[in-house]
Amino acid sequence: MSDSLSAPAGMPLVDSAIPAQESAAWPAVLALSLGVFALVSAEFLPASVLTSIAADLQISVGAAGQSVTVTSLIGVASAILTPILTSRLDRRVVLWGLVSLLALSSVLTALATGYTMLLAARVVLGLALGGFWSMAPALTLRLVPSASVPRALATISAGVSAAFIGGGPLGAWLDAILGWRTVFGLSAGLAGVALAVLLATVPPLPSQATPRLATLGLLLRRPAVRLMLLSILVIVSGQFTGFTYIRPYLEQAPGFGVAAITAVLLGYGIGNLFGNFAGGAVAARGVKLAILSCATSIAILAVVMLTLGGSPLVAGIAVALWGFAFGFAPVGFQSWMVRIAADHAEPASGLVTAAFLVAIAAGAVLGGVLVDRVGGLGPIAYMAAAMTAGALLVLLTAREPHRA
Repeated sequence: MSDSLSAPAGMPLVDSAIPAQESAAWPAVLALSLGVFALVSAEFLPASVLTSIAADLQISVGAAGQSVTVTSLIGVASAILTPILTSRLDRRVVLWGLVSLLALSSVLTALATGYTMLLAARVVLGLALGGFWSMAPALTLRLVPSASVPRALATISAGVSAAFIGGGPLGAWLDAILGWRTVFGLSAGLAGVALAVLLATVPPLPSQATPRLATLGLLLRRPAVRLMLLSILVIVSGQFTGFTYIRPYLEQAPGFGVAAITAVLLGYGIGNLFGNFAGGAVAARGVKLAILSCATSIAILAVVMLTLGGSPLVAGIAVALWGFAFGFAPVGFQSWMVRIAADHAEPASGLVTAAFLVAIAAGAVLGGVLVDRVGGLGPIAYMAAAMTAGALLVLLTAREPHRA
């Protein structure tokens, strides 16, 4: 293949329909980051309380993991359709509604009396997650000057990194003390805080364009967009096959208990937070470099976890470095999107979000099969293979996109 990442010649960095900002609305950007933090924390809370949910609802660990799958699948449709179906609404009103759905989902999850109710609650979360994520990066282009866009994208991605702390080690620790239902109750409270901050800081953002389904076809006809989406599918599926079932791995390979798992997940989250900002700096030097660094590093770390993960020290360090390496991915892929499709920012962001969620769903499904049939090492083995394939795909087929 010879597809390039490059945008069509002369394409501006941001949509020409979006007026240049003279001053950055950083409180609103931080509010978007908080919203992302609340949503992604709720999305991946099952990964840290997986065995508790399974035991309480009397289902297998693999079945409990499908609560992540359901959220992702619904999120795909929401990511694509929310910008279109709400095209005439002020974008901040849409954000408020989506965060309210997050609060509702967390309450329903905390009250779940069976597997069906659990999945229904996660459907509501999928609506909120896909819609919010499809709009946040695109709206960033309207909140800051073009020169500040990379920094603003990194700030929003930091919400994801912080969620790996909130939804990982903190979730596991609170599960051990208070129970998984209380954890989701606290998630509902966090959604309320995020809503209050969004209400206070986000300025009016009237719809400026009317995205249509035809716009998605226009974007998908671009080879660079197709290559970006395929890269996301391969790399992110590997990531979340491993991450969704990280607790079974840590219980099996190094034999960690709850306290040790909490500490290791904290290391992952802290590593991811630092990796996000390091990834932003690397992406500013080269989008291809950022994505290759992510995929190659995680592939190597997965092999280390498979071969030497019986050592608690090795497993703990490898997981922390894994978190650091994946911090490069969100800002790397968002920067890629901004460079090649900013003329249709909201629908392009929806496609990127949809690709992430399809990959997460695929990873959760495959990981559930592997963990039930092979054990905790199975998802990590697939992660090694997928990251290797993703690195080769980007290395052999992609060229660096044009800078603004």
